[in-house]
Amino acid sequence: MNFIKIITLFVIGFLSIQSCNSQPNKKVYVNSDEVKTNNLSQTNQNINSSRENAITTAVKKASPSIVGINVTEVRTVEYRDPFDIFYDDPLFQRFFGERRQRRTKQYEVQGLGSGFIISPDGYILTNHHVAGNASKIVVTTTDGKKYDAEIIGADRTTDVALLKIDAKNLPYLTLSNSDDILIGEWVIALGNPFGLFDLNAKPTVTVGVVSNTGVNFTQDGRVYKGMIQTDAAISSGNSGGPLVNSLGEVIGINTIIFSTAQSGRGAGSIGIGWAIPINRVKIIVDKIIAHKEINRSFNIGMEVRELDEQLARYLKLDISEGVVVTAIERNGAADLAKIEPGDVILEANGQKITKSDDYNIVVNDLMFGDSIEFLILRDGKEIKRKVELNVPRKRNDRR
Repeated sequence: MNFIKIITLFVIGFLSIQSCNSQPNKKVYVNSDEVKTNNLSQTNQNINSSRENAITTAVKKASPSIVGINVTEVRTVEYRDPFDIFYDDPLFQRFFGERRQRRTKQYEVQGLGSGFIISPDGYILTNHHVAGNASKIVVTTTDGKKYDAEIIGADRTTDVALLKIDAKNLPYLTLSNSDDILIGEWVIALGNPFGLFDLNAKPTVTVGVVSNTGVNFTQDGRVYKGMIQTDAAISSGNSGGPLVNSLGEVIGINTIIFSTAQSGRGAGSIGIGWAIPINRVKIIVDKIIAHKEINRSFNIGMEVRELDEQLARYLKLDISEGVVVTAIERNGAADLAKIEPGDVILEANGQKITKSDDYNIVVNDLMFGDSIEFLILRDGKEIKRKVELNVPRKRNDRR
């Protein structure tokens, strides 16, 4: 009997142990579909996080402040009488009478460009070559609304124009400090290339880096100083749009591109775009708001010619860089400063002058009432002359 009890207890104990050992298998079982779903969700979350970066954040911040600009410009064509040159002959006048009045015809030209809002009450920055001569300006904002805009002021020399629309509580961009930009840092160009803004009222975005800074040149009588070079694609219609940094702050106004069209191989970007540094723009905007205009109507009263080796030999000079004064207007600003024909200008306001373009960049960027100090070579000696730019330009003197 005792033997049977022992066997019975042994069997019961063995079964209990087996039962305990089988329990964990039920608890560790997990649905494989659930594992796959969780892993996929985590992967998607990681991808979405990686898609959002400084560039996308800056674009999201800047885009609402971009505007498309459509302009109408009235141009006048003068039709010249083919016999006009003969009217100075008294015999010709005897038979055909006095010189006939020249006929003129006006026609409208449509144009487009970009701009960006810089204040909640509707001030907008763009290029002079976009809107500076417009008779009618229509601005389209990113919510699809259209506004008639007025020109508050424009400066052809720096290629800057300030517009105003009648609106309130508008999104606007922060103007950065363009002196702090770094060569190689990421930049974003936003704008309205080829009028695409009219399709969905959204700006086009291109990305590049700052390729160079502080570049000076002139084009079509305009003075581009301290320009920012970028490889961000800038196309036709992008002019006037902002170049922003990775914080979404404006560092420049997109203005010019060097394209394959300039080499006769058709239009296309070659990765060289230029933006006016925003610090230069700020100076112009402040003057426009204060005085409603930029007054550059001074007459410096002298003509210059670039010095080359041939001219240097003729003048018996030991140098071949600089510009030579070739003519002085009597009682003009240069004459009053005692500048003389034959003087060689070596510096202007501390800037070295090696060619005519250097001279034009300094002089044409000045305003009425400014002064300019020249370092001059005369009779083998260096002297300084200060010219006060307070003599008005004559009406027919269009510089």
